[in-house]
Amino acid sequence: MESVLFLQLDWKELFMGQEEWPFLLEIILRTVIMFITIILGLRILGKRGVKQLSLFELVVIIGLGSAAGDPMFYKEVGILSSIIVFAVIIMLYSAVTYLIGNNKFFENLLEGKPICLIEKGEFSIENFKKENLGSDEFFAELRLQGITQLGQIDIAIEEVSGDISVFFTEDDEVKYGLPIMPGSLENPLKTISIKGHYSCTFCGHTEEKESGNAGKCDKCRRENWIKACGKKRIT
Repeated sequence: MESVLFLQLDWKELFMGQEEWPFLLEIILRTVIMFITIILGLRILGKRGVKQLSLFELVVIIGLGSAAGDPMFYKEVGILSSIIVFAVIIMLYSAVTYLIGNNKFFENLLEGKPICLIEKGEFSIENFKKENLGSDEFFAELRLQGITQLGQIDIAIEEVSGDISVFFTEDDEVKYGLPIMPGSLENPLKTISIKGHYSCTFCGHTEEKESGNAGKCDKCRRENWIKACGKKRIT
């Protein structure tokens, strides 16, 4: 029974849908034309690494991709209309790029601006709230640069590209800070059993504490603490 159903399949409709076989040649021609159009469009836009794309440039790339993809295999989408879309997107890109280069407010509006996330080994919590960064993701970025605790950092800045720029504290000036190794924030304390340096799990504020009630953080008023780390950076 299964073999009969297999033989009764409409193979032409399965592979071609409602189109006829000659449309395959048209698809090849459409793809070649749009491929050349994409190359010309990107050549006009200029070179830039994918990781350096701003939000605005990402929108442009998505728009170009959509305009190029549809006419490759949708018969009802004309190539000329897609090329017009390409031309309009490129003109808009050129106009906006001009405005960005000549108007600082417009540049900040579209491109954003660098944001300080860590200063003197502690989170700049007001700035950090503006960014959609999970602590695990952010800590992973720092660990890739050989950082094990926040006391090794003088300043950390999130650039407009999304990259994290880190300026380190000199080794002989490294202070105790919030450890960022995997699992380091588990089991926070509210009571101190051993005198030493402890860090607030929320903002990274670090201070020396006596045994007893840990109390609230002077910076963020949270009550969870963990043992601080004083290691120097791994190089």
